[in-house]
Amino acid sequence: MTSSDATGIASRRRRGRGSFLSSFLRGELLLRLFCGSSVELRPMRNDSPPGKSEKLVDLLHRAEARERLEIEGETRRKAGALERLKEVVMDLQGEWEEGESRKREAAGRVRLLSKEDAEARNLLAMLGAIPPLVGMIDSSVDDNGDAKINALYALLNLGIGNDANKAAIVQAGAVHKMLKLIEAGPADNEVKNSLVSEAIVANFLGLSASDLNKPVIGSSGAIPFLVKTLVDLDQNCSAQAKQDAMRALFNLSILPSNVSLILETGSIPFLINSLGNMDVSEWILSILSNVVSTGEGRKAISTVQDAFTVLVDVLSWTDSPNCQEKASYILMVMAHKGYGDRQAMVDAGIVSALLELTLLGSTLAQKRASRILECLRLDKGKQTSENYVGRSFAAVSAPISSSTTTSATRHGGAKECLEEEYMMSEEKKAVKQLVQQSLQNNMKRIVKRANLPKEFIPSDHHLKAFTASSTSKSLPF
Repeated sequence: MTSSDATGIASRRRRGRGSFLSSFLRGELLLRLFCGSSVELRPMRNDSPPGKSEKLVDLLHRAEARERLEIEGETRRKAGALERLKEVVMDLQGEWEEGESRKREAAGRVRLLSKEDAEARNLLAMLGAIPPLVGMIDSSVDDNGDAKINALYALLNLGIGNDANKAAIVQAGAVHKMLKLIEAGPADNEVKNSLVSEAIVANFLGLSASDLNKPVIGSSGAIPFLVKTLVDLDQNCSAQAKQDAMRALFNLSILPSNVSLILETGSIPFLINSLGNMDVSEWILSILSNVVSTGEGRKAISTVQDAFTVLVDVLSWTDSPNCQEKASYILMVMAHKGYGDRQAMVDAGIVSALLELTLLGSTLAQKRASRILECLRLDKGKQTSENYVGRSFAAVSAPISSSTTTSATRHGGAKECLEEEYMMSEEKKAVKQLVQQSLQNNMKRIVKRANLPKEFIPSDHHLKAFTASSTSKSLPF
């Protein structure tokens, strides 16, 4: 072995020991950082000065101590919160005779604790807060109604964003107890009775958002109560209660079996006649969009006086595209299902509104308007074709009289014109007629909106002349 070989081997051994020590130190650092190991770090003797290693160890110790304190503080905080929640639930589960005020206050604390804290909602439900709160709804001990109101709003807050809690509330019998409380009649204090009713409506809104609860709430008799709140003949309900009742009815109408229950209340005429109130129109159209999915629902809508006139008017609400889309959906379904409804739509002036919608509406509204126009176009084509067949049959069946060559020549030109006219596609003729009619109506609307002086307003003759040369090339079908 030469001296150079020996030197190389010694150099490789020193590098190996340095690499080993470096790897060992890195392993110990990672162990302390991620696993909390108590292994003491020893500074490297050869590769780094002792001062640096000691400072690093000190920093690691401080970080570990700070993290330990934070964890212990968080643990103590959660333990304290859990103990407080346990105390609240214990007060709820106590007997009325032992502490009426404690139960009322406990319900109020649950109401506050669960309002904005999702974790508290889960813990309170797991600790058993829901059954005693449901039991407080129809308790006869609570004379002034404060405990009932606190319990109702506590249940409402417990169900926020938590389907499991909503299902537990319904399973505990809350829906039937709420309706029983309403059927008990007005309390001596009408203000408290109104607050109780509003709290119950709000609970039905929250509970009906869960698909599991829709059939239970619908079959319980809650729908007539919600409709009564919405109609509010006595003018006792607040605007918020009416909004909540409307939204709860929409949630329930998603289930087809609940649609018949809504129809039994006779609320469809009220809903249609309420269109125009922009605070509730979109929710009304949402309910009608679910109602129209059933045959009895379509019949109920079509039998309302001026229903199609009202719905066609909604198509012109350019400042409310959502309402336009929902109204066009309702009309599209009804146009697809019944010829009589299509004729009623035409009589209500739907053609011009649809053509305007195909140009100015949203993408979804344009598609739906095009489908309705397609249904009307087919009807017009069939009607024209039937009339032509009837006239042709009458001409063939007429008695043949003796005619001269001159007579045949006289009528030859008329026959050729008739054949040429009916060679044109009957569908195109129908569409052309619809386009010209709609253009005339649109021109009248534009002139009316312009507020022109009388001397500048064109006559009907000029409008017809202006639209006579228009074609149907711009139509979306």
